[in-house]
Amino acid sequence: MKPNKSIIAVLLAVYIAVPLAFGSDSYLMSMVVAAMVIGGIALSWALLGNLGGMISFGHAAFFGVGAYTSAILSMKLGVPVFVAILLGGVGAIVAALAMLPVLRLRGPYFALAILAYAHIFRILATEWNSVTGGSGGLSNIPPLPTLFGYDFSSKTGSYLVILTIVLLCAAVYQYIRRSHYGLALRAMHESEDATRVVGVNSTLLKGLMLLVSAFMCGVVGAFNAHYINFLEPDYAFSGLWVTIPIVAAIFGGYRTISGPIIGAVVVYLIDQLIFKSIIPSGHQLVLGVLLVMMIVFSPDGLLSLVRKLMRRNHVAT
Repeated sequence: MKPNKSIIAVLLAVYIAVPLAFGSDSYLMSMVVAAMVIGGIALSWALLGNLGGMISFGHAAFFGVGAYTSAILSMKLGVPVFVAILLGGVGAIVAALAMLPVLRLRGPYFALAILAYAHIFRILATEWNSVTGGSGGLSNIPPLPTLFGYDFSSKTGSYLVILTIVLLCAAVYQYIRRSHYGLALRAMHESEDATRVVGVNSTLLKGLMLLVSAFMCGVVGAFNAHYINFLEPDYAFSGLWVTIPIVAAIFGGYRTISGPIIGAVVVYLIDQLIFKSIIPSGHQLVLGVLLVMMIVFSPDGLLSLVRKLMRRNHVAT
């Protein structure tokens, strides 16, 4: 019962306490929403890296394709926004299907191949003027709708939407990790050749993790397009959608489910609210220093460090 009570307490805190505490401050809520967007990307990246055993430098491809898919469907075909957001995830899956041939690559070769795909999709978005608007992008993207009298395009409404998306992604991650697929994937990390001997199709499992990770990232990208109401290739496929989520995932602990989300909130808010005010130019260098320190002193991330400190305090008392 204790874990259930803990989960309920956390859900009440993030769904009720955060809007009550910060809902009146539009700037701070916009920062929290942006942190949750990064947390969603970090979670999808961590799923691929932790369960799939593949390090990706190209999640900007899924983010951008998901954003453009949702924006185009809602603007030009009149698809309802929430439906379009889900279809944005499907669009990211289609993009991931094009990447399946690189699954046979390992290590840095796979990471660089995925990065190349991200550049390809950015070029396509730039050149396909009739659909994507080219380098000028798309403006006046339909905002999040008003349902049952509640405006989800408000800062608090947007926060509730992206929070729900991230928590659902975390639930899917947890389900996969506890399933027999998760067991097979963890066994692959120890010895992929040995798992193949007992009949595990490692390439198929890696492909499935790539598709799930792409869907998660695509849905987050789709949400972001309707949140900011504007989209252009250099923004949608920016390398920042790779670097900051990776920093957040590693900082929080990418081998856990909550680590990438907590890492994103901590890293982004500290960077924007503290470091940026102290060092307006080059403030992200401080994040690099923090990341190096975390890797040196607690390779498993912030959550592991907190648990160790709590155990020490418990022993000391």
